Amino acid sequence: MALLPILRYPSPMLRRVALPVDDFGHAVRTLAADMLDTMYAAPGRGLAGPQVGTLRRLFVMDVGWKEGARAPMVCINPEILGASGRTDHAIEGCLSIPGMPLEIERPVEITLRWQDAEGAEHTRTLTGAAARCAQHELDHLNGRLILDLLDESARHAVAQRMIAMGCG
Repeated sequence: MALLPILRYPSPMLRRVALPVDDFGHAVRTLAADMLDTMYAAPGRGLAGPQVGTLRRLFVMDVGWKEGARAPMVCINPEILGASGRTDHAIEGCLSIPGMPLEIERPVEITLRWQDAEGAEHTRTLTGAAARCAQHELDHLNGRLILDLLDESARHAVAQRMIAMGCG
């Protein structure tokens, strides 16, 4: 498969809302496979369509591959059906904002519905790192970045760090 270029902040493509996938043919399966190859090579735990320049509601993830066997998920047209009221803070990185891990608060459990690369529908309750990663990638599909989840003073501090690093 092919490795795709990963767009970096502040690319305007990262702020666009991805469109639903309605064709589950060869092209979407190839895109999903290429995104998985790109994610593993990066090396990341998740990657969304807008990050590779395609405005399709598709993300891939594999939260445990760095610690063990690969268990990739291809999530097309994903939606969160419900989220727990309990949240936690954890460090998140982003392949589009390299070298800028940020502490982000998110629900610890979500129920996610999505279609796979063949178009079959799935619903699963995700917890821990899988819930966090799915929320992060779904944010990308909606034109949101982890920077948007920070309060104003934290965003300002990150902006200053990015300027000092020569990005953004």
